[in-house]
Amino acid sequence: MSRIGELLVREKMLSLQQLQQAQEEAKRTGKRLGATLSRLGYVKDQELTQFVAKQYSLPSINLAEIEIEAGVLKLVPREICEKHQVIPVRRNGPTLIVAMADPANIYAIDELKFLTQYNIEPVVASESQLEAALTRYYDKGPDLDQMMGEFDVDNVDYASVSDDAVNVVDLENQAGEAPVVKLVNAIMLSAIKKKASDIHVEPYEKSFRVRFRIDGILQEEMRPPLKLRNAITSRLKIMASLDIAERRLPQDGRIKLKIGANKEMDFRVSVLPTLYGEKIVMRLLDKSTLQLDMTKLGFDIKPLEDFKYAIKKPYGMVLVTGPTGSGKTTTLYSALSELNTMDRNISTAEDPVEFNLHGINQVQMHEDIGLNFATALRAFLRQDPNIIMVGEIRDFETAEIGVKAALTGHLVLSTLHTNDAPSTVSRLLNMGIEPFLVTASVNLVVAQRLARRICQDCKIPDEKHPEALAKMGMTDEQVRTAKVMRGRGCQTCNNTGYKGRVALYEVMVFTDPLKELVLQGASATEIKAEMIRGGVQSLRMAGIAKILEGMTTPEEILRTTVDD
Repeated sequence: MSRIGELLVREKMLSLQQLQQAQEEAKRTGKRLGATLSRLGYVKDQELTQFVAKQYSLPSINLAEIEIEAGVLKLVPREICEKHQVIPVRRNGPTLIVAMADPANIYAIDELKFLTQYNIEPVVASESQLEAALTRYYDKGPDLDQMMGEFDVDNVDYASVSDDAVNVVDLENQAGEAPVVKLVNAIMLSAIKKKASDIHVEPYEKSFRVRFRIDGILQEEMRPPLKLRNAITSRLKIMASLDIAERRLPQDGRIKLKIGANKEMDFRVSVLPTLYGEKIVMRLLDKSTLQLDMTKLGFDIKPLEDFKYAIKKPYGMVLVTGPTGSGKTTTLYSALSELNTMDRNISTAEDPVEFNLHGINQVQMHEDIGLNFATALRAFLRQDPNIIMVGEIRDFETAEIGVKAALTGHLVLSTLHTNDAPSTVSRLLNMGIEPFLVTASVNLVVAQRLARRICQDCKIPDEKHPEALAKMGMTDEQVRTAKVMRGRGCQTCNNTGYKGRVALYEVMVFTDPLKELVLQGASATEIKAEMIRGGVQSLRMAGIAKILEGMTTPEEILRTTVDD
C-alpha cells in the first residue's frame, strides 16, 4: 500500500506531508494505510478504490452489494484473509476471483494460488469494505442464540431472581461458570465489533435484556433468560473489581480488556440498584479512535479559527456545552492536545479520566473522600498552572473558582450541560455568578451535537418535498438547489442507512454587543438573536449545511437540533 501512497502523491490527490502523517498514524494504531487515509479524511474510500482500480486496469467491486457463497469462503482460511486483507468472492471455472485492497501484493496472490490450486483474478475493494466483509463472513461474532442453548437453566439451580439474601459464595460460583464467562465475554466483544459506545444490561420484572448504543441510538442485542440475571451481573462486577455483596448502593468501576497483541479496550462500569435488580451500563473507551486533530472534528473554517483563537489566549474561559454523548470530551481533549507544549503546565480535573494524555497532569475525582472539582481547582491554583481543564461546572463553588482563575491569568476549559451556546450564559447567572464577571471571564462558548452520517455504501438521492425542507429552516435558494441524500440500508450499516457520526457546532465568540446584552440582563432568546445577527451559525443552520453537503439527513437534524 506504500506504493499506492506514492502514486497518490504523484497524482496530487495527496500531499507528501499528509502521506507521512497517515503513515505515522497507521504505525501508531496498527491500522492499514488505506483505512487511515480514509479515517483522517485525506482521501475518500470510494475515490481510493477507483484510483487503485484505474492504476492497475482492474475492475472494482462493492462488497456490501453481493452475497458470497459459503463454499467459496471455505477455500481461504480467515487468518490468510486477515494477513493479506483479501476475501474470495466467487469461482469461475479454474479461476478464483479475489477482492483485494492492494492488487500489487504479489505475495498474497502467490500464497492464495498455492493454497487453493486456482488461478487468482484480483478485483479491487476498499479496506473498510474488506474489513466489514471479514467481520460479516468469517467473524460473525458470537452466536448468542446458540450460546443460550449451552445453559440448562431448567435443571441448574441459579439464584432465584426474587431472593435478596443470596449467598455471596453462590454468586461467585455462578459468575465463574464457563457458560456465564463465555456469554459475558461474547457480549463485550460483540459491542466492540459493532462499534457500540455503551452496553446496557437491564433487569425488569419478567425479562432481562442487553442493549447497545450504536451511533447514538440504543438497539436491543439480546434477551438472556431471567434466571441468569444474578450470575451475569455478578460476573461483570467481579471483572470491574466491585463488591458483589453490595446490591443496594450504586458502584463505579473499570474493566480493561486486552484485544490482540497491542490493543486494550477500557470499559467504564456503572452499577445502579433498580426495583428488579442492578442495572449495569458500560461505556467503551477506545483510545485508538480518539480524534485529536481539530481540523478533522467537523468544524467549518470560520468557527475553527474562532475556537483556535480563543484557546490560544493567555487567560479567560472557553466552555463546551451539549448533552451527554455529544463529543464534548473529544473537543476538549483536541484543544488540550493543540496546547500541550513543553512551556505550558496543564492540569485537568476529570470524573472520570477517560483517556490518558502524555504531558498533561490528569486528576481523577473522588467525591467519597472530598476530592471534587472545586477542591481540585483550588489545588491547581497552587501548582503554578498555565491551563486548567475542569470536567464539568456543576455548582456555584466550581463556577466561582473557575471564573476567578480565568480572571487571574489562567486559561480555563470546561463543559456545561445546556441546550445551546446562549443558554450557557443563563446557566452561569442562575448559579450565582455576577453578569460583569461572566462578560469579563468568558472568551467563547461552543455548543455541539452528533448527528448520524449517511452510509457511503448505500447512499441514494431522496426526493424530499420542498415544504418539508422549508419548514425545517432552509431558505428558498437552499430548497431549490438541495440534493438531499439518504441511506437505503445495507450490510455495512446493519440496514439502518447510517454509519458513523458527524459533529455540528455552534461557536459563539463573546463580542462587545453580546457582553452589553448580558450586562443589561437580556434573555437567552435575545442573546441568540444577536449571535445569529453577528454571523454565528446556529446548531440547526450547521445541520442544514451538513444536509446540503450530503453528509446527513433532514430526519437526523430534526432529531438532534431545535428550531432557531
